[in-house]
Amino acid sequence: MAPSFQWWAKESHRGTPVVVKMENPNWSMLEIESPSEEDFLPNRSGDKGRAMFGLVSAIRRRVSSGRTDSETGFEIAAYFNGWQFEAPHLKLQHLLTTPFGVQGIFDFIYSRWVLVRVEYLAPPLQFLANACIVLFLIQSVDRLILCLGCFWIRLKKIKPVPKERVRDIESSAGNADGSYFPMVLVQIPMCNEKEVYQQSIGAVCNLDWPKSNMLIQVLDDSDDPVTQLLIKEEVQKWQQEGAHIVYRHRVIRDGYKAGNLKSAMNCSYVKDYEFVAIFDADFQPNPDFLKKTVPHFEDNEEIALVQARWSFVNKDENLLTRLQNINLSFHFEVEQQVNGIFINFFGFNGTAGVWRIKALEESGGWMERTTVEDMDIAVRAHLHGWKFIFLNDVECQCELPESYEAYRKQQHRWHSGPMQLFRLCLPDIIRSKISVGKKANLIFLFFLLRKLILPFYSFTLFCIILPMTMFIPEAELPSWVVCYIPATMSFLNILPSPKSFPFIVPYLLFENTMSVTKFNAMISGLFQLGSAYEWVVTKKSGRSSEGDLMSLVEKDPKQQRGVSVPNLDAMEKEESRQELLQSQKKKKHNRIYTKELALAFLLLTASARSLLSAQGIHFYFLLFQGISFLLVGLDLIGEQVQ
Repeated sequence: MAPSFQWWAKESHRGTPVVVKMENPNWSMLEIESPSEEDFLPNRSGDKGRAMFGLVSAIRRRVSSGRTDSETGFEIAAYFNGWQFEAPHLKLQHLLTTPFGVQGIFDFIYSRWVLVRVEYLAPPLQFLANACIVLFLIQSVDRLILCLGCFWIRLKKIKPVPKERVRDIESSAGNADGSYFPMVLVQIPMCNEKEVYQQSIGAVCNLDWPKSNMLIQVLDDSDDPVTQLLIKEEVQKWQQEGAHIVYRHRVIRDGYKAGNLKSAMNCSYVKDYEFVAIFDADFQPNPDFLKKTVPHFEDNEEIALVQARWSFVNKDENLLTRLQNINLSFHFEVEQQVNGIFINFFGFNGTAGVWRIKALEESGGWMERTTVEDMDIAVRAHLHGWKFIFLNDVECQCELPESYEAYRKQQHRWHSGPMQLFRLCLPDIIRSKISVGKKANLIFLFFLLRKLILPFYSFTLFCIILPMTMFIPEAELPSWVVCYIPATMSFLNILPSPKSFPFIVPYLLFENTMSVTKFNAMISGLFQLGSAYEWVVTKKSGRSSEGDLMSLVEKDPKQQRGVSVPNLDAMEKEESRQELLQSQKKKKHNRIYTKELALAFLLLTASARSLLSAQGIHFYFLLFQGISFLLVGLDLIGEQVQ
């Protein structure tokens, strides 16, 4: 059945709108000879002459063309009945002049909203969506290539091996006849970390390395007098046990960790040492750490850094630590291992690594210009032609942040700093003498793709564009973008930690949730906004301190020199003091994160809208992502804060 056509007309002597419906109209005629505004204007003044002239003109055109059908008679009859035709877009003008135009107002508002959506909102939103999809696919290809590289390394059992003469170092451990025991400086930078100072100092003092060839610097930047006193007493105890260890405290605490390390490297006795090993306050290297890392420098003058991977004593503490373990396992086993094997470059992790002091000096030393001093020195060393080695089979234990607040502050620093560094070192990268391929890797892969594009599209695509397409359906995201590729990427990310497969869905949702913090940090670092240089020491729990010290006592005292019962007594006193202080403080409470809650409202509203439009995959994704934002916004993930 052919569709009908409605003419809107107004009876002039009554002032009420009239709809005249024609069945099976001659559409070809209407398309050619549709009334124009000039032909049928409203006759508010009672002057019918102009309308009559327009009607006669239309009739004359139809007669001259040989088309005088019944609809022409209808127009004449309508005119003599006092009706006048209106163009459809003039309907509101008449409805507003009548007391019965309320429904027409709503119709007009909705039609205008649709017009604004189609003409102004949908095109830029669809363009942004398409751009993010392209970036998403590029980043997914990069992840896939990294995973294939990791698979190839495992298949071929590729790993860095020291030179032939050094490979037998373990068989001659403890002997000075031909063994490679260069002078090593060990640094432990810390700041107000009373929960973990004992375990880190104890672990470093038990490194299996000749005393005469190793010096330990405890670089205490604490501004709490009580913490300073406790750390100083701990150092004195180990000195009495025979450890070659010194305590340093800066009067002027500029530059955070970079300033602390720079100040320590300016000591006159540093010139006597060839290498420097760095451990943050919560890191506990195994006794054979130096024996597994330092030999890679022998007979290989191109090596500047040997980096060990991290392992986590509290990875199963709560959901937050489990999700962090997934992310960092991929970072070490896939990103750093593949880059270390194939291009001899990766970002220094700031700890659990050994540097050649000559490489540090040639690269300009530690600088306080960003909040990622470790990445800064790594990039500058790479530009000077130095090579790096990553040892995936050498682990150093540490802690993961157990509260969302601590993790959020850490991620802000980790994602703001690279953008600060990119702005500063881009001219140096372009002018450097390294190959074009290495320059392209630094600019497009290391900085732009993995540090800028990743947080940008994660936040924009899944937290903004996707919910907005529910309200602006003229722009859309395909189902494979919403479901299949994110699921595939999460599957690849979780491969290095197969025991975490039950957490693959929470991991995907949490990573999208964290994109708000990462995006904000990236923008602040790129444009030097107020929070760009914010530095907050990551809060430690020190859960493993007691167990680690007790295990040292149970081991062979000759192997683990310097362990003493007074250390345990001091630890027990400190723990009792901490318990007393904790009982006097307020109870732990949940913080409220407004950005996450605002996005939770947007996503949950969009999920309801998608349910009404029967978009299944979009609905489930928006619903669970909204719930994830809600939980994080109410601080219901991880430990609560004081």
